[in-house]
Amino acid sequence: MDKLFKTKFGREIKDYLAITFGLVCYAFGWVAFMLPYQISTGGVTGISALIYYVTGIEIQVSYFVINVILMIFALKILGPKFCIKTLYAIPVLTLLLWFFQMALKDDAGNLPLLLGPGQEFMATVVGAGLLGFGIGIVFINNGSTGGTDIIAWIVNKYKDVSLGRMIMYGDIVIISSCYFVFHDWTRVLFGFCVLFVMSFVIDYVVNSNRQSVQFLIFSKKHEEIAETISRELHRGVTLLDGTGWYSKQNIKVVVVLAKKSQSLEIFRLVRDIDENAFISQSNVVGVYGEGFDKLKIKKKKA
Repeated sequence: MDKLFKTKFGREIKDYLAITFGLVCYAFGWVAFMLPYQISTGGVTGISALIYYVTGIEIQVSYFVINVILMIFALKILGPKFCIKTLYAIPVLTLLLWFFQMALKDDAGNLPLLLGPGQEFMATVVGAGLLGFGIGIVFINNGSTGGTDIIAWIVNKYKDVSLGRMIMYGDIVIISSCYFVFHDWTRVLFGFCVLFVMSFVIDYVVNSNRQSVQFLIFSKKHEEIAETISRELHRGVTLLDGTGWYSKQNIKVVVVLAKKSQSLEIFRLVRDIDENAFISQSNVVGVYGEGFDKLKIKKKKA
């Protein structure tokens, strides 16, 4: 019991540390590249940025207020586990946005143009990359920055739809609203560039963490290999009957589906048991079931 508690506690601590790191990247991307160059994008942070450009109200203030309202709905739909980490992320991101503004502002109270004047496009690319990377890190650790992330998670809970794509659909209207603030379609285009770069980076970070591989292992020590993989890596193992065409001998084939991050461990484990084992590794697209992704298909009504 103590060991199980320590394992779960350690996993939660790692999640919160990773979420904090993602929030740092996200907040720095906004304050260092987006706000100084008056670039906006979708989401609650994008709405807060538009409010900041128009009224001067600092971005963290409106961000916090809007998310408090959205969290009321999230508590009912996404459950307490999701909301606990979101409730952690919202005030932390609020503080980080405030901290980076205080740290970067000059004596006149203005944010510096770190890339130099006239570098709006580079600021768009670099800032969007940091924003997407930060949100991706938060997502893969079961967290959220609130806002349209909550809407994306609600849809993703019931349908097998890309998180990045859902955020993109929900943010188009917000980005288009930039025109009414700046009366400049260039700013709107910059906003869409941020959106597409963010969506790409989010999907890359999230999907790279979920990539799976399939191993076919041919060895005379198949029982020992199967038992060790099951015991040490906690992965399901299947033994298939086969016949060597050249030798005409019956053989056992060890089949393992695992996360890509476990590939090196499996190779080392098999080589430690049988140096002469024949191993085939292939990437697989879509692994659903226990230990992998959930199959999200809406059942037809009878």
